[in-house]
Parts: sequence; structure tokens; C-alpha cells
Amino acid sequence: MTLAEAIAAQPAWIGLWLNWLLFGAFILPLALLIWRPTRLAAVLTVAASVAGAVAVNWMYGEMGYVRLLGLPHIVLWTPLAVYLWRLIRREDVTVWAKRVLAVVLGTILISLAFDYTDAIRYALGERTPAALPAE
Repeated sequence: MTLAEAIAAQPAWIGLWLNWLLFGAFILPLALLIWRPTRLAAVLTVAASVAGAVAVNWMYGEMGYVRLLGLPHIVLWTPLAVYLWRLIRREDVTVWAKRVLAVVLGTILISLAFDYTDAIRYALGERTPAALPAE
């Protein structure tokens, strides 16, 4: 079973959320390239998102669809979220850039809430794969 098939076996809202995550953490940050003060944030966000996606796919291949799959997001996006929060508060960032940053940051924070919850549950012993291969 591929990761895409495992995701498709989950409740529909998970697929919808992952579609939003694709927009909010991979595509929307590219808009930050417009403004000089947010260009680094654009590059860091897309790079962290791509690295996280690669790591999640690798982990899925090694472990299956377990709650620990959010660990790359925790490692990469936690410091990124702090950076984006500090960037939003800067006076040299335009209102529209702050709006884009707020949506990107909100998306990442919601994802991190799921990821931290799942990682804690995994650490507490919930290690059964959520999507088991069809036999």
C-alpha cells in the first residue's frame, strides 16, 4: 500500500486537510517572494515543507502509516513557526505580506497541533498502523 492509498483509506476530512496543507505550506509561501523582507521566509518554508514531505514518505516506507509520521514536521516546522511569528511582528513587513504569513503560519500551527498530539500518542504506546494493507 502506498502512502497515497493509506491516506485515501482515512476519513475524508484528512484528505481535505492534506490538500489545504499542500496549498498553505507549499504553494502560498511562494507569494512571499514578492516582498524583500519575506523572501527568506518563502525559501525556508518551501524547503522545510519539501524536506518534511520527503522524510514522511521515507518514514512511511520504513514504518507504515503510524502516528510518528508527523515527526519531521515537528523538527522542521517548530523553529520555522517561531521565525514566521517574529517576522509577522516586524514593522517593515507590508500588510499583505503579513496576511499571507498569517495564513501560512496558521496552517503550520494546525498541522503541528496534530503532529504533536500524534507523536505523544505514539510515545505513549499507540503504535498500530492506522491504515493496514488490504489482504
